[in-house]
Amino acid sequence: MRFIDTADIVVRSGNAGSTVVHFKKQKRGGCRYFVNYGGNGGNVWLITDRNLNTLEYFSFKRSFFAEHGQNGRSRGCRGRSGRDVFIRVPIGTRVYDRSSNELIADLVFDSDELMIVKGGVCSSLGCGKFRNRKKYSTYQELVDFLGVSSKSHECSGNQRDIRLELLLLADVGMLGLPNSGKSTFVRAVSAAKPKVANYPFTTLFPCLGVVYVNGDRFVIADIPGLIQGASVGLGLGISFLKHLQRCRMLLHIIDIVPIEYSVILDNVRIIMSELKSYSRELACKPIWLIFNKIDLLSINELNDKVRCILHALDWKNKYYLISSKNQFGLKELCLDLIKFIND
Repeated sequence: MRFIDTADIVVRSGNAGSTVVHFKKQKRGGCRYFVNYGGNGGNVWLITDRNLNTLEYFSFKRSFFAEHGQNGRSRGCRGRSGRDVFIRVPIGTRVYDRSSNELIADLVFDSDELMIVKGGVCSSLGCGKFRNRKKYSTYQELVDFLGVSSKSHECSGNQRDIRLELLLLADVGMLGLPNSGKSTFVRAVSAAKPKVANYPFTTLFPCLGVVYVNGDRFVIADIPGLIQGASVGLGLGISFLKHLQRCRMLLHIIDIVPIEYSVILDNVRIIMSELKSYSRELACKPIWLIFNKIDLLSINELNDKVRCILHALDWKNKYYLISSKNQFGLKELCLDLIKFIND
């Protein structure tokens, strides 16, 4: 299944049915009238579904039209209202008006419902058709006689062009350079199985994993690796950085293997710079440094590198030493993540 997180669709509600007035002659003279109102037009709804995780469906179907209301029928019978249309979207979907770029709603809970366009309402004699109008020479005379108001503008349905944008819901977000070990970490702490290989950009789209620790749980999001210039469109990460906006905190995964600590330091600064360039709000989230692949270094070399990097960055937040491959240090990290999320 392809991961599609944006979609442009057209939605249109149904028109109200026409009101029909029938006249029946009476035996003793005069006539009796029957006002048979038309049915209301169908509405269009958006409903969140926890079983969906992509907007791929909307790449095949982009138009959604509700049913029109039926016209009024004979002998005082009202026309049937049009059926509503229900469009299912993943949890975390934002809805924008394409013409004004205005945010209409942010659907973050399961079974959230949003009426995106309301169907036409058959208001009084708004769209009336008349038969046998012998006593009433004008439309207004009949309206005045029945004591109702005319609101013809409510009879038509509405059309709206909207944009759907999916933002993943996760407690912890991961970022780092390609091949820093993000996907291996997700595979080690959760049941998710993102692709892992020894070449850059193995991860092509975001992946969610659920981590269970001592009866508690949190959701972690892995996005494609960032490179220098990502904030202006280079690489894959810029397309998916928005999925970190809902995360409560971020893990910066760092490959500790390069021989020179200055290379590692430059890599860390690249990620921090790209994060600030993309969004100040995102850069202000709590960030922990995670030094990965420590099993490939001796203890003395590892301690020297970490000490130099932390001193050069003047790092005051938490940092951890882990090996995702050997699962060293993962339990302590996950316990601290649960504690941070629950506080």
